[in-house]
Amino acid sequence: MRMLLADQAQDWTEEVITMEQWTDGALKKSCVFGQLPKFKDDHFVLFQSNAILRHLARKHDLYGMDNKEAALLDMTNDGVEDLRMKYAILIYKEYETGKDAFIKNIPAELKPFENILAKNNGGKDFLVGKKISYADYNLVDLLSNLEVLSPGCLNVTPLLKAYVDRVLSRPKLKAYLESDAHKKLPINGNGKQ
Repeated sequence: MRMLLADQAQDWTEEVITMEQWTDGALKKSCVFGQLPKFKDDHFVLFQSNAILRHLARKHDLYGMDNKEAALLDMTNDGVEDLRMKYAILIYKEYETGKDAFIKNIPAELKPFENILAKNNGGKDFLVGKKISYADYNLVDLLSNLEVLSPGCLNVTPLLKAYVDRVLSRPKLKAYLESDAHKKLPINGNGKQ
């Protein structure tokens, strides 16, 4: 979400919640599903990361050129979320016992994304079509985390590596990623990376 907003030159205010505020319980009770993030756009309030991401995509014309592209973006984003769930299980539950096996399996996990990218103008554009989408931001965010976990892991997928480099070099996004505001954010809530 932050990458999308920054790249689309949108201003936002972020309220960082401390563990003490969260465990107090009042905020948790106000969340529809008992979890964050919570997104407010004037008086419009949304919960769930991907609902927020898709809302921002529709608002900023980042949801493909037609219904078929939108469906392909949804499919790809669901694949991103499947991999993100595996990553989250590793980070929050199996870090000590599963890290080596997870890293060993990264090339197999990246292959479908490399294949999707290759089918779109030989990997020279984005996941779907010629315009960046919400799914691109979500995938690049996750792949950036994987590069922290296992430096150089993208080298086995040259199209993906070039794609990530291309997306991360977009001027507004690059400026945000190099900012103190971004650098102060932890990659994962438990400090593992």
